[in-house]
Amino acid sequence: MIKNPDWWRGAVIYQVYPRSFYDSNGDGIGDLPGVTAKLDYIASLNVDAIWLSPFFTSPMKDFGYDVSDYRNVDPIFGTLEDFDELIAEAHKRNLKIMIDQVLSHSSDQHPWFVESRSSRKNPKADWYVWADPKPDGTPPNNWLAVFGGSAWAWDSRRKQYYLHNFLTSQPDLNFHNPDVQEQILSDVKFWLDRGVDGFRLDAINFCFHDPKLRNNPASKAIAEGSIGVRKENPYAYQLHKFDKTQPENIEFLKRLRTLLDQYPGTTTVGEIGDDNSLQTMADYTSGGDKLHMAYSFDLLTEHHGAEFFYKTVSTIESKLTDGWPCWAIGNHDVARVATRWNARSEQQLKAYMAMLLTLRGSVCIYQGEELGLTEAELHYDDLMDPYGINFWPEYKGRDGCRTPMVWHHKESHAGFSDARPWLPVYDDHYNAAVAVQHAEDNSVLAAYRAFLGWRKDQPILLKGDIEFSKSPKNTLVYTRSLNGQTVMVALNLSKNTVTIPMPGAGTPEPETPDFVGGQWHGKNLTLGPWGVDIARL
Repeated sequence: MIKNPDWWRGAVIYQVYPRSFYDSNGDGIGDLPGVTAKLDYIASLNVDAIWLSPFFTSPMKDFGYDVSDYRNVDPIFGTLEDFDELIAEAHKRNLKIMIDQVLSHSSDQHPWFVESRSSRKNPKADWYVWADPKPDGTPPNNWLAVFGGSAWAWDSRRKQYYLHNFLTSQPDLNFHNPDVQEQILSDVKFWLDRGVDGFRLDAINFCFHDPKLRNNPASKAIAEGSIGVRKENPYAYQLHKFDKTQPENIEFLKRLRTLLDQYPGTTTVGEIGDDNSLQTMADYTSGGDKLHMAYSFDLLTEHHGAEFFYKTVSTIESKLTDGWPCWAIGNHDVARVATRWNARSEQQLKAYMAMLLTLRGSVCIYQGEELGLTEAELHYDDLMDPYGINFWPEYKGRDGCRTPMVWHHKESHAGFSDARPWLPVYDDHYNAAVAVQHAEDNSVLAAYRAFLGWRKDQPILLKGDIEFSKSPKNTLVYTRSLNGQTVMVALNLSKNTVTIPMPGAGTPEPETPDFVGGQWHGKNLTLGPWGVDIARL
């Protein structure tokens, strides 16, 4: 019997990018035994779960997001036995394990695609999205790939184009084929039977396409945030009306949820990159019969500040109704938040952390975020990410947030590996290493540990409702309410001291970390630069 099947509500999920976490065998690449070796560290953060980025068998053209075997571990990461040990050791420490599932596409080296492309008449001929060229030989329509260029690649064997929303080596599966859906659900079940506690679903709104292959319309305003691309990418020039987020996706998510419901205590969090991402989040998480929770790219862009945060959070709250959000301000696809939001002090980073951890919803924290790591500056010759190589120099890709975790400032390669790492350790990161911050009472790491430990015992923050109040410029004030009790959160997101008028003086919440707390003068609250206060009303 699962003690708390709804553990995911309000949970904090720590994202591990295995390639860059810890190398246990000296080949310069992090692996699953390396994650197991660092479980005590993860547990010390007081998080609830670990999200593992892909470790499946893959040619690594997109570093694991191009899967060639959905039921095995790539040898660079270890073995299935290593994965089983990781689950067992994590569960001993009361840590859940969630794994990345890439359902919308596979690698072009997957046996399914090898068979599908071999002819127009084979058992898997319709497992991928194939289309004839236009009479002049050009692609079937104007759809674009996220990583640049047409979303269609020519295959000389079938004399047809196949759809790829990302790299040409990542062909899209045809979810309109019932056999494909059955196979994908079977692969998900494989990992549920192995004991995983949930799934992060990559690009989950990409599963279905418009079967009529209609052209996407142009976008009136070049957008970036909600679809997860930058403005120099022509992908942002279209409204993605027909290449993703199709109505059929809803029915598939219901089938997926039915499977998950057979394994009490398991959960899903979907990644949503869409023109109307907040509405899609609401659609995909409402009703209790689809995704458990979802996140978008809206807090993963360079946009920030009190007004932007208020608009984003209040908009999704107005749309979600009974749905559940999962908030993230950093991950393996975007520049590190310390750089992206121009954090110039540890207090500023702590303010962003306090906001993230007091919003209604669950939370994802990306490895190194708890150290306040900045975006690594890499030379072109160091780049591994095909996205960055393609769009250099305006966009340097995702390698800058994927450099190795820094464990010890006095060890070679910061204690990540005995060998030269697959990406270089960034020189500026050594002083932020775990060993350095562990010894400092006021470090960013210490703040994360303390705040997360305190938050675990605050049901009002885990599951309470949220309501925003009017407040001065560059500040956020909101309340969290549960079972007749109310807590106020006030954030000064500026470098200036501010005084915020309050309807009534608050009573400081007990045992909050040292960086939390302002000065109350009657019904006025004064917060220093990047100050935070949490009080019971």
